[in-house]
Amino acid sequence: MNFKLLFLFLLYSSFLQSQSTPQTTYFRHLQYNHVSPFISLSGIHPIDDSTAKTTSHYIFKYDASGRLKEVINNHYHTEKKHPLASIGVYKLLIQYKADKEIRTFFDPNGKRINNDRGVYKEVYTYDKNQFKSKLNFYDLENQAMESNWEVAEYQWEQKDALIIERRFNLKKEPVNVSPYFDFGVTGILLDKNGASKAHYNLNSQLEISDNSAGIASYQDTYDDKGNHIKYTYHNSNGDLAINQWGFAIGKKSYDKMGNNILLEQLDVNGKPIRSRDVYTNATIELSPAPTLQDSTEIKKQSLGYLIALQQLDPILMNEVMNDSLNKVTIGFDRNIKAEVSRPTTRDQMIAFAEDWNKSNMKFPFVPNNQVNILDIYNRIATVKLVSDNWVEYLHLIKLNGKWEIVNLIWQHKDVARYPK
Repeated sequence: MNFKLLFLFLLYSSFLQSQSTPQTTYFRHLQYNHVSPFISLSGIHPIDDSTAKTTSHYIFKYDASGRLKEVINNHYHTEKKHPLASIGVYKLLIQYKADKEIRTFFDPNGKRINNDRGVYKEVYTYDKNQFKSKLNFYDLENQAMESNWEVAEYQWEQKDALIIERRFNLKKEPVNVSPYFDFGVTGILLDKNGASKAHYNLNSQLEISDNSAGIASYQDTYDDKGNHIKYTYHNSNGDLAINQWGFAIGKKSYDKMGNNILLEQLDVNGKPIRSRDVYTNATIELSPAPTLQDSTEIKKQSLGYLIALQQLDPILMNEVMNDSLNKVTIGFDRNIKAEVSRPTTRDQMIAFAEDWNKSNMKFPFVPNNQVNILDIYNRIATVKLVSDNWVEYLHLIKLNGKWEIVNLIWQHKDVARYPK
């Protein structure tokens, strides 16, 4: 046997195998894109597979040619739902056929679903120079459809430094960039990394022009990690301008994991107008121990339900029950000869408090009501309530500083009342 030839054969086979093995990369976030589906889908904040096991992330898979073929969404809680900025599905599959790039969407069970644009399939068309020239949307029957922004087709062409974008509905009528922003034909200026640098409103001569709110462009700034840190609104003269929401500059702050944690809005002079914290799953603020006041109020409200029945007090029953009360009773249906659950509404409970115990024979002369708080966490609580007649479990919620009963399940204390 020629071992040299065998070695070369094995080496070559290994090389071919390595070339055909899809490359997999992990990212904590998608690069933010609120401009256009022309912008390529990309990940930021790369991590290794070991880190990915312990944190929220996306998985990008590539074919042998280095083209993106699959995205797995293991990102939780903090992905902002946006028709452009999020994929809104568990799995995105990409196929390449001739001049087409075909994207389909799946849930964790492998079922075809729609994405955050509300469509089931996206088909990009490329021209002979591999320029992305068109995007069309389709439903599960492969029929053309409109997105939730009423767009059925995007068209793009290159003009000098700008990507010219036009959008049309199924009737071939022009559509604005979004339902809440009246940019018609637009021009997209990309930075060196392919991210949006500026987005211009264009007139019929493809000149930059103001929209009805006096805005002609919005411009984006990214840091060296790919975080979208600033966006500004400008008029046709290039000056900062107040948009329809009352600000000219938006600033976003991030933690070290790339989670957006703060939004700030400023006027044309950079003066703060408003700001708000953004929820992040990177750090979770746990509830402190419940206060004595909370415990006292929970016991009072829980006992109030029994007292309202015992003392014929519908006003008290109304006080302790939340509007969305869900009370469930264990009963027996003689027709089907089986145990069933029966609901009782809040209105029925108030009616019961009117006259259910009018004979004063439903409870002992001195009732024995016992309440045991099983757990309290911030604005929710679980209580076990035991009376002479029943054992009950209550859920209470705290709304606007007031504890109320929202869920209640009960059974008779005497188990002999139930079939063996």
